[in-house]
Amino acid sequence: MATAVEADLQNKVKSVPAGTFRHTILVAAKRFKSTWAELGKLLVQVRDEAKYEEWGYESFEAYCLKELHIRKQTALKLTRSFSFLAKHEEPEVLKDEEFPQRAPAFEVVEVLADAADRGQLSPSEYRSLRDSIWNPEKPTTELKKEFAERFPKPAPEAPPENLQVRRLAQAARKLASELSGCRKVPSAIAERASALAEDMEELAASVTNA
Repeated sequence: MATAVEADLQNKVKSVPAGTFRHTILVAAKRFKSTWAELGKLLVQVRDEAKYEEWGYESFEAYCLKELHIRKQTALKLTRSFSFLAKHEEPEVLKDEEFPQRAPAFEVVEVLADAADRGQLSPSEYRSLRDSIWNPEKPTTELKKEFAERFPKPAPEAPPENLQVRRLAQAARKLASELSGCRKVPSAIAERASALAEDMEELAASVTNA
């Protein structure tokens, strides 16, 4: 049985004139799991030429979500990954009719696009590993793991200390509230937790005002 999203896309495919650019994108959206590069290429054109305005949408993101049921983050990944290939491949490769089916796995290209955005992957490095990602016999999971280790994401920055203290104070208050509402917890423990929460809230206030 078709999902609500699949049914909606099917209805839109029927309602939009066949052969139009808009119809082509709707069809691609139905099958983008297997041919992500086709949809990525089309979405780049929609975004760059602001085609969504012709179709009554206020933004590219709104068009993707309301017409194609593609979230903003997914649309960004598709357009960025295709743009990465467009930058590093010869134009003839992208114009090949079999390109959408032959394109490297989305998961692998996404890792490389992220690495390029961080300045970890140069055009010469891409050329050195190009054959491996275009090889259909190479397992996607193996390639993704290999490149994720080769181009690791930087560790996320720790939040500011005053923010950490506020979060801890909130956690202490939540714990105290839950302990006080549990009949199995002795009142002495609940009272200590409440006192701790008050101390943490005072600390958080002093840090914020410092």
